[in-house]
Amino acid sequence: MIDARDELDCSPVKCIGAPERLFYITSRIRSVVFTTPRLPWKCNKREESLGLAFVTGGTGFIGRNLIERLLAQDWQVVALHRRTSNTQPLKMPGVKRVEGSITDPESLLRAMPEQPDVVFHLAASTNMWSPRNQQQTRVNVEGSRNIATTALRRKAGRFIHTSSIAAFGFHRERITEETPSTASDSWVNYMRTKRLAELQVQQAVESGLDAVVVNPANVIGAYDRRNWGGIIRQLARGDLPGLPAGEASFCHVDSVAKALIAAYHRGGCGNHYLLGGADASYLSMARQAGELLGCRVPGKAMPDWFLRAMARVFLLFSYVSRKEPLLTPEKVAFSTGRLICSSEKAVRELDYRPIPLGEMLEDCIRWLRDEELL
Repeated sequence: MIDARDELDCSPVKCIGAPERLFYITSRIRSVVFTTPRLPWKCNKREESLGLAFVTGGTGFIGRNLIERLLAQDWQVVALHRRTSNTQPLKMPGVKRVEGSITDPESLLRAMPEQPDVVFHLAASTNMWSPRNQQQTRVNVEGSRNIATTALRRKAGRFIHTSSIAAFGFHRERITEETPSTASDSWVNYMRTKRLAELQVQQAVESGLDAVVVNPANVIGAYDRRNWGGIIRQLARGDLPGLPAGEASFCHVDSVAKALIAAYHRGGCGNHYLLGGADASYLSMARQAGELLGCRVPGKAMPDWFLRAMARVFLLFSYVSRKEPLLTPEKVAFSTGRLICSSEKAVRELDYRPIPLGEMLEDCIRWLRDEELL
């Protein structure tokens, strides 16, 4: 998941995706409907051109990669950040930093310039602990409504909404853009709010916003210190004895950044585009990473029943401690489930180029070594 899962700038909400956190959790345990039709309204056609991009979530994993690619193509970038954010990643020539919050409509109106060519909305919450569900709903649902409404008021040329494969809900079959979403009624608030955020964007489209929704699967690549990058670091240290039994689609962060820009140029208004390409179980993904690192990997996945039981115990204790537990029912659901998608539509319409999982892991490991994190 995207968490797509990361592209957020909304502390104190944690930004680590459920499967990644569960990998960490298992080591600690051992030691202790949505269909995407063509919309009936007409949307403005845009010629390929460079200009001004307004970006939310620019300090995050995907956001940093997107901004670098925009700058390489001579875009001007205005990056939104909160007052308490670490803005060091945004200190690049060509980037104007503006303070604001997606949960504060007035700050958004002050921050967003008039008539930006495109708004890239990546900020979101990947929270997986029920006591923070209200905050997550405010960030994901109200925040998406606020930024879409501001884009309309500022007459933005296009609006590219970064969602997640999670917005479709869990499905045993391969997910496509035509798969009915089950997420609106999901007990997992992250899934539910990602879907409800998409519906906020759809409502804005009905009011005249030229918007495209992109749904990445699990993203791997440079600038990832905590998500899959964190799992790779655990593997290298040899302190990851357990893995969940789920399986998912994976995508390279650079391919995602390219697809977001391609969605501005060529995406159909009101359309969704799933980004995956490499399918694997979490165990096989870890084995590939272990081979590249030259380290040992756990031989089998931990039983689902054991993880579910432990999650219930951890959750009860968290009500007393008032601290987010290492394991929750939501995290187990994601890490033991199946979220596999088809990227055929993105390949066809956005020229999306899936990357083999081994290449994604090689690039992530190379960046971690360059940063002396391995």
